[in-house]
Amino acid sequence: MSDKIAFQADVSKMLDIVINSLYSEKQIFLRELISNASDACDKLKYWALTNPNLSQYAHDFKITIKVDEKENSLTISDNGIGMNKEDLISHLGTIAKSGTAEFVKNAGDNGSVCELIGQFGVGFYSAFMVADKVEIITRKADDDKAWQWTSNGIDGFEITESQRDHCGTSIKLFLKKDAKDYCNTIYLRQIIRTYSDHIAYPIILDLGKAGEETVNKGSALWTRPKSEITSDQYKDFYQHISHNFDEPWLTLHFKAEGNIEYTGLLYIPSQAPYDLFQPDKKQSLKLYINKVFISDKIDSLMPNYLRFVKGIIDSADLPLNISREMLQYSPLLEKIKSGTVKRLLKELQKRSKNYDDYLKFWNNFGIVLKEGIYEDFTNREDLASISYFYSTNDKTRLTTLDEYISRAVKDQKTIYYITGDDINVLRNSPQLEAFTQKGIEVLLLNDPIDEFWPQVLPNYKEFAIKHITQADMDMNWERKEQKADEGSLKKLIDFMSDLFKNELGKVTSSEKLTASPASLTVADGQMSLHLERLMRNHQQPTAFASTRILELNPYHPLIIKLSELVMDDQNKSLVEETSKILLDQAKVAEGETISDPSFYAQKISQYILNNLEKAV
Repeated sequence: MSDKIAFQADVSKMLDIVINSLYSEKQIFLRELISNASDACDKLKYWALTNPNLSQYAHDFKITIKVDEKENSLTISDNGIGMNKEDLISHLGTIAKSGTAEFVKNAGDNGSVCELIGQFGVGFYSAFMVADKVEIITRKADDDKAWQWTSNGIDGFEITESQRDHCGTSIKLFLKKDAKDYCNTIYLRQIIRTYSDHIAYPIILDLGKAGEETVNKGSALWTRPKSEITSDQYKDFYQHISHNFDEPWLTLHFKAEGNIEYTGLLYIPSQAPYDLFQPDKKQSLKLYINKVFISDKIDSLMPNYLRFVKGIIDSADLPLNISREMLQYSPLLEKIKSGTVKRLLKELQKRSKNYDDYLKFWNNFGIVLKEGIYEDFTNREDLASISYFYSTNDKTRLTTLDEYISRAVKDQKTIYYITGDDINVLRNSPQLEAFTQKGIEVLLLNDPIDEFWPQVLPNYKEFAIKHITQADMDMNWERKEQKADEGSLKKLIDFMSDLFKNELGKVTSSEKLTASPASLTVADGQMSLHLERLMRNHQQPTAFASTRILELNPYHPLIIKLSELVMDDQNKSLVEETSKILLDQAKVAEGETISDPSFYAQKISQYILNNLEKAV
C-alpha cells in the first residue's frame, strides 16, 4: 500500500524556481546531495554519543555513487542517520524545511560541535534539474522499517514501505535525456574533486566489475594543526589547488578566532603567472563553508593587488544566498578580508628582512603590490614599508623608504623621486645633477603605478614624498666655473623662446645643471612627462598636456659659446640649428619623441664624420 501525497501549497511553483532559476550550474546538484549525505553521517555520529543503542550503526561511514548507463540513472547512497515516514513527509514535502537546521536547533548549545552543511532545505530539490524522477529508499537508525519516496517534482510524491538491510539513504536519479553526462565516471570525478574533495567521509565511485574507487582526499589539510603537516604536504596541496608545478615562496596557515571564526591557508607562488597583468585577472582564493567548496569567484575576499595569492578561506559564519553559490553582503566578509590582509602583510614584513629572499618575491610581484599603496587606504603605509625601489644610492641594490630616510642629509625632510620608463635613462637624467652635487638620494621609479601612488601617499614617517621638480630645498651651490654673460644669455633665451614658441611654454636659465647643457622639464603642479606619455600611449585625452620648459645651463661651454654667437645676426642660422639640436638632446634625455628625427640624425652623422676626418 502506498500513500500519494501532494506537495504543500505553492511548492510546485517553488520547485520550478529551484529547478530552473536557483542554480547557475546544473552540476551543483551533486555537491548538494553529497553534502546532505555527509550531514546524515554527522547526525548519526552525534546521536550515537548520547544513545548507546545507535553506536552499532555509527562506524565505517561512507558515501557511494553508482551509475547505470543502460538505465541512465545515478544513485547516491550513505549509511548515515536515515529517515522514517514522518521525516520524509516533513523534510521532503516542504520546500525550505531543512532537517539540518532543525537538528542544530534541537541540539541546543551542543549543535555547534556538528559541522553540518545544509541550512536551507532546498539542496535536495536541485536533483530535479537533471532528473525526471527521483526515488529514495531510506531507513532510520532506530527503526526496523524502510521507506521508499518517489516523485517527478511536479505533482507531489508517493511513499511506500520498502526493504533496506541497514540504516541510511539511497537517492536514485532517473536522468533526463540531456543529462547523460552524469553517467560518465570521468565527469563525476571532476565534479566531486571540485566541490566535495574535502568531505570528511570517503566518497566511493562504484565502477562495477572494475571495483570501487575513493575519489575524494577526505581530509581538509587546513583543518589540521600545523605541527602535524609536513612541508611536502603543504606543497602538494598548493600544487593541487593552484594547478602550478613550482614550490610556494610563502605558506601562511592560520586560524582566526573571536567574533568571527575562519581558517586560512594562503600561498604566494615562486613564479609569476602569465596572466598577472591581464585586465580581467581576479584574485583566486577559494571559499569553503565547513570544508565544502562554495566558490572561487568572490572578488571581495581579497583585494585586487593581492590577486597573485593562492589558497582557501573556510568559515561557517558567512551568510550565503539560498543556492549557496554566492555570498550575501555582510560586514563579516569585510572583517575576514581585513584580517587576512593584515596577517599576510605582517608575514611579508618578516620576510622582507632577508634582502635576497624577498627580492625574488619582489621581482615577481612588486609592481602589483605597489598598486595597493594607491588602492588600500587602511594598509597604505604598511605596503610602502615593504616596497623596494631603485635609487641613486646604489646601482646594484634596491632600497626601502626606511633605508632612504636613514641616509637623508642634514635638514632633509623630503623623499625625492623621479619617474620614467627606463632605469638607465633615469640615472643619467640632467634633472638629477643638482641632487648628486648636494649628496641627496633620489628614488628612480620606472613602473606605471609609480606615477599614482605618491599622489595618495604624500608623507611617510614625517617625510614628505615629492617629485624632484617640486624640491623645496635650496638646490643652488657656490660655483667657480665661468658663466655666460647675463646680457648675451638673456638674448639667447629670447631667441630660443621665439624659435620654440609653438613647442615650449618657456626657456629659462637654471643653476641646477652641471654636466648637461640643457634639460627639459614641466611647470610646477603639472603632470610629469612620463605620466603624459603613459596617458598618450593608452589613448587617454591629452587636453591637459603639461607645459614644457627648457632649462639652460649657463656654466656649460656650449651655452656660453652659443650666447656669444647669438649677439651677431650673421650667426642666426648656426644658432638656430644648434638650438634645435639642444632641444632634441633634452627630449631624448627625458624619453620624449623628437620633432624632426631625420634632421637630428643628419646632424649627428655630420658631427661623427667631422671627428673621423680630424682623426685622419
